[in-house]
Amino acid sequence: MGEHRKAVKDLSVALSIENSNVECLYLRASCYHAIGEYAAAVKDYDATLDLELDSMEKFVLQCLAFYQKEIALYTASKLRSEFCWFDIDGDIDPLFKEYWCKRLHPKNVCEKVFRQPPLRESLKKSKLRKQDFAITKQKAVLLVAADSIGKKIQYDCLGFLPNRRQHRMAGLAAIEIAQKVSKAWRSLQAEWKHSNKSSSKYGKRGRRRINIPSQNRGGAGCSTSSASETSTTYGITEDRSSNRFMMSWQDVYSVAVKWRQISEPCDPVVWINKLSEEFNSGFGSQTPMVLGQAKVIRYYPNHERTLDVAKAVIKDKLYVHNKADEIINITTEKLQDIMDAKTCSDLYNIVGEDFWLATWCNSTAFEGKQLEGTRITLIKTAERGFDFAIRTPCTPSRWGDFDAEMAVAWEAVCNAYCGENYGTSDFNALENVREAILRMTYYWYLMELSPAIK
Repeated sequence: MGEHRKAVKDLSVALSIENSNVECLYLRASCYHAIGEYAAAVKDYDATLDLELDSMEKFVLQCLAFYQKEIALYTASKLRSEFCWFDIDGDIDPLFKEYWCKRLHPKNVCEKVFRQPPLRESLKKSKLRKQDFAITKQKAVLLVAADSIGKKIQYDCLGFLPNRRQHRMAGLAAIEIAQKVSKAWRSLQAEWKHSNKSSSKYGKRGRRRINIPSQNRGGAGCSTSSASETSTTYGITEDRSSNRFMMSWQDVYSVAVKWRQISEPCDPVVWINKLSEEFNSGFGSQTPMVLGQAKVIRYYPNHERTLDVAKAVIKDKLYVHNKADEIINITTEKLQDIMDAKTCSDLYNIVGEDFWLATWCNSTAFEGKQLEGTRITLIKTAERGFDFAIRTPCTPSRWGDFDAEMAVAWEAVCNAYCGENYGTSDFNALENVREAILRMTYYWYLMELSPAIK
């Protein structure tokens, strides 16, 4: 997978047989888009939009073609700029992103959102030359390193096929993150050494906590201005008065998000807290393990474990929620039956209706506070069919909670590495660093971007 040029050839053969096949037109446009052939992509997107369709499923592809054409035009307008100026989250209207993620009819967007400039204007302004595919020695070294690192993201699980493009982009993202984080850590380590020298001068040498300034004191989606000057790269700041280079947790993850947006430009990967006010109604992702009577090959291996977690949560809380979010209390008699349940059908028959329950996790930012983790839902779809899924909601209040956790977790990573352990490669000495990174990753997976991410 990930061979877009080969896919273009195959799709072109299919279109030579049936030139009005909306799926093939849409997919070929997506492939052209991914490899930077924007004129061909826009042409195929337009052809998709011009078709007369006979089903709602095909109409959804037309809606997506509209949004992705706009993204292709936006990307083309940035081709002669530095990569840091490619900023879908900052430049694209929140309403557009909202409708794109939800695959809604673009009529409202057309009326309220400024459209991207036509491709000919971007080509004229940028004076784009033919893409240079020559691989220099420096490029080859970089790509070999990126491919080697990127392969490590591959899931060893049924249903997840290796994708060379995704691997390479993930590797390039990891390298860029390492470059930027190492610069920030050098600055923090210099501060740590300076503070220790000052302390030892007065006989008070000891370990110091390195404080990472928050860039989000105003709550979800807010930032505060300060004397520091914002650079053009991912919102990373550099304090000119102290030559201190600072990164927030969101700066770190924004690098990965941008590479993910480039790796598959037709996936709506955006920061949820930068969507429109519709975000207040909530967003979320779904990981289905059973759909009707079908086992979802990617996620079904988690079925038994999830069923056990659901039973454990019910045992602890003694209630679940129905579709109306009302509490269903679990009696002692029912609880024993639930503990003995082996299947979705068993569990549903005991509760007696569609329901959901929430796992929890402990806060690191606020001692003693519990946060909602994710939700496990069980819905009957037919006489013998069930939808059994893990659903992670995201609302502004939840975003605020996990933003605080991520900030504290990132500070812990920096504190663990930028003191006495700075520069070491000793595996045992880095135990606290590993633990801090795992904690940060744990909270990250309980946050949400748009449905396409993770």
